Amino acid sequence: MIEFTMPSLGSDMDEGTLVEWLVKPGDKVARGQIVAVVDTTKAAVEIECWQEGTVSELIVPVGETVQVGTVLATLTGAGEAVAKPPAQRTGPAKKATTTTGATGAPEEPAKAAPTTAARRRRWVSPAARRLAQSLRVDIAGVTGSGPQGAVTISDVEHAAASAEQPAAKPKSKSSPAERAAQMRKSIAAAMSRSKREIPHYYLADEILLEHSLTWLSARNAQRSIDERVLPAALLLKAVGVAAQRFGEFNGFWREDGFEPATKVHVGVAISLRGGGLVAPAIHDVPDKKLDELMDDLTDLVARARSFSLRSSEMSDPTITVTNLGDKGVDTVFGVIYPPQVALVGFGQPAPRVCVIDGGIRVVTTVQATLAADHRASDGHRGALFLTAINELLQQPDLLEK
Repeated sequence: MIEFTMPSLGSDMDEGTLVEWLVKPGDKVARGQIVAVVDTTKAAVEIECWQEGTVSELIVPVGETVQVGTVLATLTGAGEAVAKPPAQRTGPAKKATTTTGATGAPEEPAKAAPTTAARRRRWVSPAARRLAQSLRVDIAGVTGSGPQGAVTISDVEHAAASAEQPAAKPKSKSSPAERAAQMRKSIAAAMSRSKREIPHYYLADEILLEHSLTWLSARNAQRSIDERVLPAALLLKAVGVAAQRFGEFNGFWREDGFEPATKVHVGVAISLRGGGLVAPAIHDVPDKKLDELMDDLTDLVARARSFSLRSSEMSDPTITVTNLGDKGVDTVFGVIYPPQVALVGFGQPAPRVCVIDGGIRVVTTVQATLAADHRASDGHRGALFLTAINELLQQPDLLEK
């Protein structure tokens, strides 16, 4: 029996609300398949399952808020008999005992309570569920008219009208202001933990961008607008390749020990329109070409700002990059996002007076900073790490590959 639990989607998440199941008992699940949607203070996150098997039981019902690590469902692995669910279970997640047929798939219980079966298999859109909460409509009593009996917003409105519920001043369970306030609390808790537990040290380096920007302009001139690459993709690729070379900045500090990551998944700090930020990951950054990296960055920003991310993007960044250049600041000194051990910041590329080869020139530079965990590395290695980023940006053609 395999237990599928509520994943941790970052150090600022303690709990989540299950808003949708995308599988049902008897369905086969493949590795990486999206099986549920969970609402957090930052986004509605698509939860992936990283085990193969057959869904045996959905334990947590839609609408319930549970802590990280709570068992959401159980699966049976290949070759295992479909297990019977527990005979006793308290709360709304009760389910009748199932039997195993000759094919190994669970048979329908002969005397299952129809209300339980319906609740298990009904589909309710998150918007319809929020509307039902605001109108105080019991979603279990609403008949769905959508595909496969899904409950829609229209169904909830009809149910409210039939019950003559007063809807003159509906109040949402979680208004945008309340959600923003909760997000700020979550961010504050994570950053307070970071400053309390992580012995930060900071380094800065001014990087010449003249050659990279000239190279990028020539490259983009041969492409359509949709195919052009922004400088942000170059910066991400440089950080990813440098992190691959300097493994002590790419990993996690857990239980008084450093765990180096086998891959480089760069978290990208993204500001949200309603306030707050998220830092989901772009996976395998050193292995991606610039065009692919630019596509991933564009897609990630769009989905983050529409509150639609995946659990793997939220849970496994190995190092984070924050880029505040578009906000007009010269330098940013970030706070490490635990359990990571490093964060790289970039300010605004700008023309500055520099001494180059004994002469004075006006060139475009960017201030790069490193916030690192002194338990995992020291200033000497941090300086070499920043120098590697600098050297990579002086050879942009190597980052193309």
